Amino acid sequence: MKPVKHSLPVHEWLKSKTLQKASEDFRYLLNRAYPRKAALELVGNRYQLTSDQRHLLHRGVFSDGDSTSRRKKKIPPTQIRGYDLVIDGYNVLITIEAALSGRALVSGDDGFVRDISGLSGNFRKTGKTEKALQLILDVLKRVKPHQTLFLFDAPISKSGELAQEVRDRLLRENLAGDAMAVRVPEKIMIGFPGIIATSDTAIIDRSTKVVDLAGHIIMNLRRRRLKSAATNSVGTNSIIRWKRKRGIVGKK
Repeated sequence: MKPVKHSLPVHEWLKSKTLQKASEDFRYLLNRAYPRKAALELVGNRYQLTSDQRHLLHRGVFSDGDSTSRRKKKIPPTQIRGYDLVIDGYNVLITIEAALSGRALVSGDDGFVRDISGLSGNFRKTGKTEKALQLILDVLKRVKPHQTLFLFDAPISKSGELAQEVRDRLLRENLAGDAMAVRVPEKIMIGFPGIIATSDTAIIDRSTKVVDLAGHIIMNLRRRRLKSAATNSVGTNSIIRWKRKRGIVGKK
């Protein structure tokens, strides 16, 4: 059965008892080792979920085992000091841009904030990209990693130009590091001996220390939103949180 095609605003999702129950059933199946894709299709068909609602479940609901394992690997930005850091460039930038643009985000069972727009393959640089990059650089200046490597997916249009811009910005900010556009960034990130900034579950599951850099920045933006006009777009309904015990949707 194909997903229902009608759309529903995010603030209406928060009131959806159907989606609340679907999240419970999806997590139940995952906890019993059902294949993720098959479990999502089963639950989505049963509750006639839209494509966006299925994507929301996929990005935010995980088995108890996966959630616990990832939370143990997650470290606060303050622990980056002195370590080499590799940043999953598009993953982090797009998530921050989503917040700056007021698009929906989900705070997953595993403690990582993710966008639910699915725009990575169609990424285009905007003014929000500049703001997001500066927010990242501001954090790096505070936490002081030994050096930082930004990695961008080369198949995405103009990744080389973006990597060059990041290199220039690192130099201007007097930050040790580099930026590269490579065909498969995961090959470098998986097994990286330092710390990885990403919310990509495949990378997290094969790493030892991970920082939710985008989530950290977004939460700070929300705390300061009343003081800075530049962050007013991070609205009160922009982050959807799954309450794991009851499986209901709330908001941060």
